[in-house]
Order: sequence, then C-alpha cells, then structure tokens
Amino acid sequence: MISGKQPRPLTPRQRAWRRFRNNTPAVVSAVFLLTMLLLALAVPVLSGHGAAQGSDTQFAPPDAAHWWGTDVHGRDVLTRVFAGARLSFLVGGVGAAVSLVIGVCWGMVAGYVGGRVDGAMMRFVDILYSLPSVVFVIVLITTLEDHLKGILNRVSPQSAGAARLLFLFVGLGAVSWLTMARIVRGQVLSLRTRPFVLASRALGASDARILFRHILPNVAGVVIVYLTLTVPSIILYESFLSYLGLGIQPPQASLGSLIAEGAAQINPIRTYWWLIVFPGGVLASALLALNLLGDGLRDALDPRSG
Repeated sequence: MISGKQPRPLTPRQRAWRRFRNNTPAVVSAVFLLTMLLLALAVPVLSGHGAAQGSDTQFAPPDAAHWWGTDVHGRDVLTRVFAGARLSFLVGGVGAAVSLVIGVCWGMVAGYVGGRVDGAMMRFVDILYSLPSVVFVIVLITTLEDHLKGILNRVSPQSAGAARLLFLFVGLGAVSWLTMARIVRGQVLSLRTRPFVLASRALGASDARILFRHILPNVAGVVIVYLTLTVPSIILYESFLSYLGLGIQPPQASLGSLIAEGAAQINPIRTYWWLIVFPGGVLASALLALNLLGDGLRDALDPRSG
C-alpha cells in the first residue's frame, strides 16, 4: 500500500499563472514592459540632460556623450525619448482606465437589464461606432480647446498644457470604450441566466450585489485581456494626433511628437536617422510587447487551454 498525501489540486488562479509562466513570449513581454516603465521614470532624472534643455551640439550623432544623439535644439534624444515614453504610457494607461470604467459599467447594465433599455443603450453605441473615431477625437479636442483656450491662457501657460492633456484623455476615452461595452454585454447576457445568478436572485440579493459580486468576477478575465489590447491602440491614437500637432505640444514630448519632429528634419541633403529610429523603435517595441502580453493573458485565463 502506497502511503503519502495526494497533491492538492490547483485552483483556477494557480492554473492560469502556470499557463502564463509557461508562455515565454508573454513573460518576456511583461519583463520588457516593466523595464521600459522603470527606464521611463529613471532616465529623464538620472541622465544628466534635461528633456527640454538645449545645447550648442545640434544634430550630433550618437556618441559617448549622447548615446542616442541630439536634436535640432541640441537636446539629448535618449532623455527626450524616455520622457516621451512616460507621457505616452500615461496617456495609454489613463485612456484604458476610462475605457474600462465606462465600457464595463455600460455593458453590464445593458446586458443585465435587457429589453428596451439594452436596445436603446446599444443603439447609442452603434451611433458612436458609425462616426470616424479619429475625426471625432479631433473635433472634440479642438472644440474643447477653442472654448477654453482664452480662460486657460489667462491663468497660466502650464494650465493650458495640462488642459490639453486632459482634453486628450477625454477625447481618447470617449471612443475607446465602445468595443469594451459590447464585449462585456455579450458576456453578461450569457451569465445572467446561469444557476448561480438565479440562486442569488432567489435568495434576495440586490441587482448591484449580483452584478459586482457574481457577474463582474466572471467577466474579469475577458476585460483584462481586452484592456491590454486597448492600451496600444490608445497610444497609437495619441501618437497620430501628436504627429498632426493636435496632441502633446512642446516643450512636452511624446513618442508621436518626437517622430513628427524627426520626420520634419528629413531632407534631400542629410537624414538625421537617430531622430526617427530611436523613438519609432521604442514605440514599435512597446506596442509589440503589449500585444504579446495580451495574447498570453488570453491563453492563460482561458480554462480550455489546459
């Protein structure tokens, strides 16, 4: 007779962690993104070069003094790229948080209540979907800025820059929650007739308790996965708007505005490649890592993955 304790079965959370840990691209992407965040916080402080501090060494190629060269004003590109990455990650994170809050609440209410309320709420989503998202964001940002520019400039230039950043958050958040709401609504529609929800309702649980105690934990996996895919899309939106001059404005910098500055220096005589390669490389690698991390989380949180 073989004695000994049987191994305790793994919980769903432990199985998900094991699946994620065995996914090498996802783990590497998570480590890479964490390193990028730490560099974005540390490099502008420790590099010894101010992000907005110019010098006489204009368009200096990469060397020992400036590892990634300098720009048209003699500013260190390495410092500005990671300062821009910090701002781009901030925009992506805040925009994704806005998408999370609005999309989850909208989708849960629509899917749980159903009927005419669900129909009216989702028709509103369809109307917003029919609008070109980039055009909608541009119109929203410019409209808000035109109405408040005079007031903010009278207060201080810093408040005007902070307000533009706030307008960017509002504009990007206004278009990024639509898909999240549809995904959450579909999940809630399939969950609201499950036995555990019917049992909770029979025991007298309130609708709010059922939504946030029983339904929300069951859609959290899908929400987390989609959230990791929302961040890169918002960063791309911000980069595009900054490239058009409607996003982050000097002396602040984002990855998109740095790429726009580098593209403006391209001419038939000489191409200052480091002004585009380094901010573009950081942006592309961060977006790739975020997408790989999202794929890894999707596989890890899917119980059918084994």
